[in-house]
Amino acid sequence: MSVTLDDVRHVASLARLSFSEPEMQRLTVELNSILAYMHHLQAVETENLEPLSHILPLQNVFRQDESRPGLPAGKALENAPAATGMFFRVPKVIGER
Repeated sequence: MSVTLDDVRHVASLARLSFSEPEMQRLTVELNSILAYMHHLQAVETENLEPLSHILPLQNVFRQDESRPGLPAGKALENAPAATGMFFRVPKVIGER
């Protein structure tokens, strides 16, 4: 299967992209090169290979999810530009244009 210039134009219009004629020519060549490489990869024998999720035998290195005390509200509000009681005060952003 090969990509034609009309195919590239069609996909570009679907994606609402605009390309110059030289760019269209270059994309056609590049897409055909990618498809040729994919065809080359299909020749590789994979019938007796075990599926991998990663090439290296890695394990989960995340820490356990433990409950810890949070930052006290007063400490969190120390650097706030504006606060009301124990809350951050921010400008209204809904309903304005």
